[in-house]
Amino acid sequence: MPEHTHVPRVCRDCDGFATATITTGLRTPDGTRHTIPVHCPTCRGLGHTTSATRVRVGR
Repeated sequence: MPEHTHVPRVCRDCDGFATATITTGLRTPDGTRHTIPVHCPTCRGLGHTTSATRVRVGR
């Protein structure tokens, strides 16, 4: 009997790269650039999405 394993789907909005680092244009006191991480709003920074559960309505 085959085993069923759940394979998460890669997020189609970020293509699996869930977090990007963006420079703000400012510099820190030691001279490096100030950066902030930004997460994909669709997968919330996970890189994958789960498939929707099918719900049967009616009889």
